[in-house]
Amino acid sequence: MSAWLPRSTRPFDRDVLGAADAWGAGRAGVALVDRDGLVAERGSRDVALPWASVTKVVSALTVLVAVDRGLVGLDDPAGPPGSTLRHLLAHASGLAFDDTSVISAPARTRIYSNSGFDEAAAVVERAAGTPFAELLKASVLGPIGMSGASLQGRPSEGLRGTLHDLEALAFELLVPRALPPSVVALGSTVAFPGLRGVLPGFGVQDPLDWGLGLEVRGTKAPHWTGTGNSPRTFGHFGGSGTFLWVDPDAGLALVALTDRTFGAWAVSAWPAFSDRVLEAAYQSPGGS
Repeated sequence: MSAWLPRSTRPFDRDVLGAADAWGAGRAGVALVDRDGLVAERGSRDVALPWASVTKVVSALTVLVAVDRGLVGLDDPAGPPGSTLRHLLAHASGLAFDDTSVISAPARTRIYSNSGFDEAAAVVERAAGTPFAELLKASVLGPIGMSGASLQGRPSEGLRGTLHDLEALAFELLVPRALPPSVVALGSTVAFPGLRGVLPGFGVQDPLDWGLGLEVRGTKAPHWTGTGNSPRTFGHFGGSGTFLWVDPDAGLALVALTDRTFGAWAVSAWPAFSDRVLEAAYQSPGGS
């Protein structure tokens, strides 16, 4: 499959995506995808930009493919004492945000951890005897058709890719075609339900629902998705000013790729943008 998606025939007012022009980014690309393909896109399409923590989606899928193939097990010990690969992917290992300090027992609280993701990748790398970047390309980027993307740094934050790559990823997550559906289901199902934690940029959330690599919206407020998104919405955002959400109830996925660092502008702009897109999609003839 190529990163150039089939075109959906869903009627949609593409001018709605123009709200992203006011975000103040030097480069910004946004796109809406449904189960049939690309509904609409706007802005920078072909320039590879950093994905920051949206990288975790692809890294988690790589780990879950390794699990599906029997290379590693989700309940294999990994990380701090008492932690498993499942804990690492769910930000429930007790590892600190960006170093190897242990600040909680496993499954006591949800601590968003770059270190946990890097360790999960290292576990798979050791088991395979192959660099994680190569595994990621062979297991996820290649099969999905993300030809403009590559891992150029840490598995927690080092991916670079284009808007077309982000669209291809969203399309795959909405209706798995290249990856086993069980892999996407594992990634987007809440692990260790009921854990409290802090969502970066949005404060304490109780509970802070998270799957194995993908954040699950649940009942969080405030949140970076729209108020109209269903609780089953899943995805991720990154500090580089990029996001991806998939709403299985709406049958829609929305992506944004920018070069403006995440901040207060995104906290206010992204939920409103998502709600405008959802409203326009629902109002379209034949919409969800």
